[in-house]
Amino acid sequence: MTVLLPTIRRRPSTRKVAGWLALLASAWVALYALNEWLWDAIVSWLHLDLEVRAVGAAHFFLYDAGKLLLLLLGLIFVIGMIRTTIDPARVRSALEGRPLLLALVLAAILGAVTPFCSCSSIPLFIGFVAAGIPLSVALTFLIASPLVNEVAVIMLGDTFGWGPTGAYIGTGLGLAVLVGLVLSRFHLRPLVHDFVFTTPVANLHTGGLKPTLDDRVKAARWETHDIVGRVWIWVLVGVAIGAVIHGWVPESFILEHAGSDSVAAVPVATLVGVPLYSNAATAIPIGAALYAKGAGLGTIFAFMMSTTALSLPEAILLKRILKTRLLITYFAIVAVGIMLIGFLFNGAT
Repeated sequence: MTVLLPTIRRRPSTRKVAGWLALLASAWVALYALNEWLWDAIVSWLHLDLEVRAVGAAHFFLYDAGKLLLLLLGLIFVIGMIRTTIDPARVRSALEGRPLLLALVLAAILGAVTPFCSCSSIPLFIGFVAAGIPLSVALTFLIASPLVNEVAVIMLGDTFGWGPTGAYIGTGLGLAVLVGLVLSRFHLRPLVHDFVFTTPVANLHTGGLKPTLDDRVKAARWETHDIVGRVWIWVLVGVAIGAVIHGWVPESFILEHAGSDSVAAVPVATLVGVPLYSNAATAIPIGAALYAKGAGLGTIFAFMMSTTALSLPEAILLKRILKTRLLITYFAIVAVGIMLIGFLFNGAT
């Protein structure tokens, strides 16, 4: 009689797992660094002209889709690994009793030092929410991150002077904190899709045992697979819409509809900016053109803030994370705040 014993699978050693992580991290860095160069090289090799709208739109789509998918994969995995070392219950208990205003200010500052556009900030936003960070605090980060960054500060200072630049930074961060304060008055958790809170990383600490490095990698890998599998197609849809706008909405259209000095200039500038998909470095030259045309500083701020903090691609991607009611509320509050900033500065100058 033959007795079959269960096969015991040996866990990979910590050194082996760490080696694979280092190799994958190196591959990710190489791909991210080569992304823009690759598409530029293909355009050059095919002797295409980026000034042609279809070529420019296709280049924008390929570059930005590659960048966002790499960021989504890399940041979700890294945040998942970080979260595997922290019990979400401890995060929540540490936040209890802390001043909300302090948490919101810290989230705004963190957003200011992370050089991401509105869509690129979403992987970090997902990680914060899944880790138990209050949604109002995570949304404050989501607003501040694209609005203010090192590149924007330097370009703003060079274009408009350091006085207006300081005003832009202060009002941008103030808007992020204020929106967080307003949203903190509501019970927001039911307005987030459940999968954000039920990922493998979120459940890793339920057994009470300290996870090994192999456990942490597996949980972070499955979380990345789950989240990216749900949203990747919407990343492509959003970037495709942004590419069309990028290629077929000329600067002259923006200058014509947002460059006047009428009372309607601020709402028009805000609404024109919302469908666009741009970072601060791209929005500032258009703001400079508006300034040269005689537009008020508030109109320029409203356009740049709406272009960077709100976008149609961002809305499409956030729709997979936030339920419709919260998504509409978030966009409406931020848009109204941007218009108020625009009116304030136009009235003061």
